[in-house]
Amino acid sequence: MLVKAVILIGGNQKGTRFRPLSLDLPKPLFAVAGFPIIQHHIEACVQIPFLKEIIILGYYAVSEMSQFVLDMVQLYKINIRYLQEFEPLGTAGGLYHFRDQIRCGNPDFFFVLNGDVCADFPLTEMLEFHKTHGEKQKAIVTLMATEATRQQSLIYGCIVENKENNTLEHYVEKPSTFISTLINCGVYIFSPEVFHQMANVFNKKQMDFYNVENGSSIEREALYLEKEILMPLAGTGKALVYQTIKWWSQLKTPGAAIYANRHYLNLFRERRPERLAKSVQPTIIGDVYIHATANVHPTAVLGPNVSIGAHATIGYGTRIKESIVLAHSRILDHSLVLYSIIGANSEIGCWTRVEGTPCDPNPDKPFAKMENAPLFNEEGKLNPSITILGNNVTIPSEVIVRNSIVLPHKELTRSYNNEIIL
Repeated sequence: MLVKAVILIGGNQKGTRFRPLSLDLPKPLFAVAGFPIIQHHIEACVQIPFLKEIIILGYYAVSEMSQFVLDMVQLYKINIRYLQEFEPLGTAGGLYHFRDQIRCGNPDFFFVLNGDVCADFPLTEMLEFHKTHGEKQKAIVTLMATEATRQQSLIYGCIVENKENNTLEHYVEKPSTFISTLINCGVYIFSPEVFHQMANVFNKKQMDFYNVENGSSIEREALYLEKEILMPLAGTGKALVYQTIKWWSQLKTPGAAIYANRHYLNLFRERRPERLAKSVQPTIIGDVYIHATANVHPTAVLGPNVSIGAHATIGYGTRIKESIVLAHSRILDHSLVLYSIIGANSEIGCWTRVEGTPCDPNPDKPFAKMENAPLFNEEGKLNPSITILGNNVTIPSEVIVRNSIVLPHKELTRSYNNEIIL
């Protein structure tokens, strides 16, 4: 048996809600729990039996991804390639455009993972499910699903499952009224036969393009997995639903990165405990990742759920909790950082407080997911959220920055509260 995996990462026109963290770095390479977002995907993929190749698909420039891909090949000893789309092709257009690359070697199955989800990926279990149930139903796709709240389900792809044979009965992408609490996780297993379905959709689009005046050349090439592939397959018995109860979340906003950081650190405790810091000095509370090149003063107190990036400096008496500190940043003596992301090459002065507001799922609602709330409320005011410092931001000593977003290359001179510093 031969298996491949494809990771869809989009491009610069996507990930705008992740700014300012994606202004200087492709969003898929942003470090969560000390490692780039899609490295967590790759780590999950390399555990799949009979995996031969991982293809990363997007429309970032090759120059932005090449070093990362080279590092991953050397680290995991598996063939990993980045394929750049010539233009944004939708969630299935890139798969169809590079179908010969994906089918090369005649894989029996291939995984497709959206790059903006984070999870305890049950890929091996999902593969077994697809092999076992797929043969009976002659299915060409299995999609991973999880429970959400009734209200939150409206912002996801909603699934109606036939419980008797686990087939997809009905699928609606972001419905206007309630359909189901079972939602699409953006993780799939396909049999190569799915390309016949894609070819039918693609050929129809070509015919429509030539039969309609002023047709869009971009829409002519673009294919959408959810609306043009999954929806027509619903009710045919050719699409299966694999429901997981493991942790899953989207990663659309910086607030979601803090939430994902916590859960990936928790997974490290279970599976990769050597990655977590263990020391009396500095004081470590809960799960904390400290890069080997970081310089942390013995009097600092870190945790729970803190990641410290490469070559970062953490000063005397510093307290950091529920935060991500990126590479080459400096947090000077006696400063406090709570629920914040500190951009690369930034500096926080002495006795300074940088604090955000957690935006975690409601713990009183079963199956609640991250609320990717808009930046501003109905009154035009900034919604309380984590504090974000872009790259190369300088904050002076003895100030407070609370619930604010600071764009890169800013040098603050005073305290800020609920503001965007442009």
